[in-house]
Amino acid sequence: MATDIPPATGATGTLPSEDDVRAALRRVNDPEIHRPITDLGMVKSVAVEPDGKVAVGIYLTIQGCPMRDNITADVTAAVSAVPGVREVAVELDVMSDEQRKELATTLRGGQAEREVPFAKPGSLTRVYAVASGKGGVGKSSVTVNLAAAMAADGLKVGVVDADIYGHSVPRMLGTDARPTQVENMIMPPSAQGVKVISIGMFTPGNAPVVWRGPMLHRALQQFLADVYWGDLDVLLLDLPPGTGDIAISVAQLVPGAEILVVTTPQQAAAEVAERAGSIAVQTHQKIVGVVENMAGLPCPHCGEMVDVFGTGGGQRVAEGLTRTTGAEVPVLGSIPIDVRLREGGDDGRPVVLSDPDSPAGSALRSIAASLGARQRGLAGMSLGITPRGKF
Repeated sequence: MATDIPPATGATGTLPSEDDVRAALRRVNDPEIHRPITDLGMVKSVAVEPDGKVAVGIYLTIQGCPMRDNITADVTAAVSAVPGVREVAVELDVMSDEQRKELATTLRGGQAEREVPFAKPGSLTRVYAVASGKGGVGKSSVTVNLAAAMAADGLKVGVVDADIYGHSVPRMLGTDARPTQVENMIMPPSAQGVKVISIGMFTPGNAPVVWRGPMLHRALQQFLADVYWGDLDVLLLDLPPGTGDIAISVAQLVPGAEILVVTTPQQAAAEVAERAGSIAVQTHQKIVGVVENMAGLPCPHCGEMVDVFGTGGGQRVAEGLTRTTGAEVPVLGSIPIDVRLREGGDDGRPVVLSDPDSPAGSALRSIAASLGARQRGLAGMSLGITPRGKF
């Protein structure tokens, strides 16, 4: 008499199917691109053995991918959770040139040519160009902390370190990671929940960058068009001081970028900050507001505010830009002098994360919240939701 012999099964008594495994892999995101590996053509093969062992072949984008261990661990964990799986073996391979080209086209939304996504009609990314009239006013510290605070509030945030000569953003965000290149696309590292790109990631050690205008423009264009940013809510551009090549290039490449002016209270800084903001008249950009940094030092003994750099500079800049542009320019906030803000910049720990309730951390988080509210209002309008308040 014939008998039916059931197939071997896994630990739960149920043999997993290939579809079950692929469904689990859809929950695994590439750690750099932040999209499912199944959507990126990274799943090479899936084989389920009768004893519940599963072999998964994964394509890496490049040889020596720095995230290979992360991908292996994530795939193993996801597939191991499928009922009936007894063991998982992950085999890594590398994409061919043709596969990388297809991936780059997929990431560009089917467009093979390079373009700045933030300049496209309908882009929902708020782009803030953080400017100052002179160096040393804490513009980069403000940029980094605003980015980290907005990311902590749940927004998808990116930072372009557009201060090519004085790049400092990677250190302030606490990363020395290098970007990964896939064909002509660059995958930016993430730090503190923020995607970041800087010329410092492409130069050896602390080597200076000695470039003239056209090369500066090309570098900024690559940072905006060749870097895969994904669907950002906010992109911050840390501009060099003044009104030079980069400020003009930003207006050309991302006409919708809004200017955020950083100044200190002193009269000399306020005058040049107003000058930097006035470029908006010629470039037809909007000035979103003024941030006053180093606005007094709280006495460590009595708590009384000591006006080390004077008072009122932020308000003077805002009033001057309001007159110049014919549109109201508000003071978004004043940030007191705080040793923890400087220490965080040196150590790669933004004060909004390491000490959010400190005087500087609290002021920066408040400014970030107001900027984040503007973005949430924009996103709401795109969905047909009427936002509260006026943005």
